[in-house]
Amino acid sequence: MSLSPTVTVAEGTVRGAASVLEGREVSRFLGIPYAGSSSGARRFLPPVPPVGWTGVRDATVPGPAAPQNPELPAPPGRKPRTWRESDCLNLNVWTPEADGSGLPVMVWVHGGAYVSGSGSDAMYDGGNLAGATGTVVVTINYRLGALGFLHLADLLGAEYADSSNVALLDVLEALRWVQRNIAAFGGDPDNVALFGESAGAAAVGTLLGMPASQGLFRRAIMQSGTAERYRRPEDSSRISREFLSLCGLDDARDLLTLPVERLLEAQEKLVQRFGAQTFAVPLPFQPTVGTPSLPVPPLEAVRSGLNSEVDLLIGTNLNEGSFAVEMRPKNPFDPSHAERAATLLADAGVPGREAEYARALASALGAEPSGKQLLEAAISDAVYRQPSNRLLEARHGSTGRTFSYLFTWRSPAMGGKLGACHALDIPFVFRQLASAESDFLTRGTAPQGLSDMMSTAWAGLARTGQPAAPGLPVWPAYWPGRGTMVLDEQPRVEVDPRGELREVFERKPAPAPLH
Repeated sequence: MSLSPTVTVAEGTVRGAASVLEGREVSRFLGIPYAGSSSGARRFLPPVPPVGWTGVRDATVPGPAAPQNPELPAPPGRKPRTWRESDCLNLNVWTPEADGSGLPVMVWVHGGAYVSGSGSDAMYDGGNLAGATGTVVVTINYRLGALGFLHLADLLGAEYADSSNVALLDVLEALRWVQRNIAAFGGDPDNVALFGESAGAAAVGTLLGMPASQGLFRRAIMQSGTAERYRRPEDSSRISREFLSLCGLDDARDLLTLPVERLLEAQEKLVQRFGAQTFAVPLPFQPTVGTPSLPVPPLEAVRSGLNSEVDLLIGTNLNEGSFAVEMRPKNPFDPSHAERAATLLADAGVPGREAEYARALASALGAEPSGKQLLEAAISDAVYRQPSNRLLEARHGSTGRTFSYLFTWRSPAMGGKLGACHALDIPFVFRQLASAESDFLTRGTAPQGLSDMMSTAWAGLARTGQPAAPGLPVWPAYWPGRGTMVLDEQPRVEVDPRGELREVFERKPAPAPLH
């Protein structure tokens, strides 16, 4: 075993480290820049290619994360992240065959509501996944919050026409780096699978609708994501002016030189404002459509055939909304759970359907739902599951294959109150069930067999376009019959699970009576 493997990429030579994982030697190369500095004159502007270096660059420690506020309270096991604006556009590579060739490549986009996260978080360590499945695993950082999504076209002019999408342009730049360099790590640049969870999956869903993404990835996997997380320019401009006010500024040009710490202070105030206005997940920062890089809503672009040839696996967890319900601070002024659910359903485009929705949920549960169950399901459907279903619908007739899953293994945390909660699937995919970050949710009880099957199936999609694993039933394409893999200790295929709830969202409102 070479303990200090070296690889030469287009920009220079990097030295990594190696260890035996899942019975195979895996080399890791951390903190490699895939783009130039995003600070100073490049703040709010699209990424540029990285500057090369001479000599051998150390790649044994992670690079800095994108600027962000600490998560409060921080999830158990989460270590504080080190961030820097200047060189946050970096990535990590794990390869089981640094001197090999033709391995499938899996590129991970982390979640964090577009305001936090890092590709170097312990739960995203790609070593076990690479070692067990024979894939090259890449995790990336991209700009977050205001630095990645603030819409400045109206305030600063045409040069900043895409400032609200630079986070996504960062991901595209990382994919271009993969195209140039991944063969040096044993990967196949023509067989790249882009995958992510939560905001990371929303980034994947949005990229499916971005013309510049064509040809940069062959497969895609979306875990708890959507192709509908965007705003119109007028809404993005309103939020930008609110943000400017929170910074205490009158002239938007001062944003270009404001210390990043001041930007983060204003960002946190904006997040808190949005949190007070929603019973679900506050999402103040989102991409903007009607811009050069994202001319039309991603779902419309997909429906029109953009990236139709990409194979797609998309799914959600059964209880996506449980964190928002169980972790929300108690407030005596909050309306009842049922009233909150009604508000969420109305905001999601099904106003006045709360009784119909409650009946459909009772049918799915086999019992009358409690107020908490009703609210949790409404969050899950409004924010995650029904947008996923609409993307599945938009893919009907695509040339690429489309697969669906529903993850239902329940976390024992908090006495089981969280159920199959948001993000619980991540340690199963990355084979990180024993990591400190996973332990709060898994409590040492997670079935290893399910992790083996999921990681192998994800790699199977990356390798051939067909998710498959020993012990897993044959995974059918979603169309024509809405076949869906239910991922639990004993996986099974179901046709249109929770279809009653999907139908509530799909039914058109009854026409208003004539007077």
